[in-house]
Amino acid sequence: MLRGEITTAIRRALMQELAAVGYGRLSIEAVARRAGVSKTAIYRRWNSKLDLVLEVVTAAAGARLPALDTGALRSDLALLFQVVAHALAHPLAAQIIPDLLAEAARNPTIDETFQQMLRSRQQEIVGGLITRAVDRGELPATTDPDVAVDLIVGPLYWRLAIARTPFTDSYLETLVDSVARALGAGDPLPRQRPAPTSG
Repeated sequence: MLRGEITTAIRRALMQELAAVGYGRLSIEAVARRAGVSKTAIYRRWNSKLDLVLEVVTAAAGARLPALDTGALRSDLALLFQVVAHALAHPLAAQIIPDLLAEAARNPTIDETFQQMLRSRQQEIVGGLITRAVDRGELPATTDPDVAVDLIVGPLYWRLAIARTPFTDSYLETLVDSVARALGAGDPLPRQRPAPTSG
């Protein structure tokens, strides 16, 4: 394999192994075996199991989202919820995220890295969404961005990590309206009925 292919294979193997056994039982030997490479190939790129996990998971979490600017708060929220729910519902994410959140409670390095990563992503994604809604007059200027992040992101992670309940279209639709109202948005505009035709 070429150097880039080896790195890609290691990253893929790491995610699969992490989902299969969790961080506590994860070993470099098992990742190397799954990737079809030597342990040396991994240690040339990462110093430890922790470095490998943090780099790969952070890169996966930092993947670019589509532009979330539809011109209206509710449709921005609907798109965000659909994208995030799809990502969190992936079998690997559904197994890895709860395990790493539990590990972060025991490992200060993982916890600090996750906190930095989450804060930057939340500000980039949710902060921009809220700022645009305030600028359009859909939300009051006093909207607290930290509370907004909790209201927007919290239900999705709760459903994934605690309730472990699948996301449904009806749940996401209800969530959009509930979050919009909780943030202080008014009722959605009623749909215009077509004017009756004379005849």
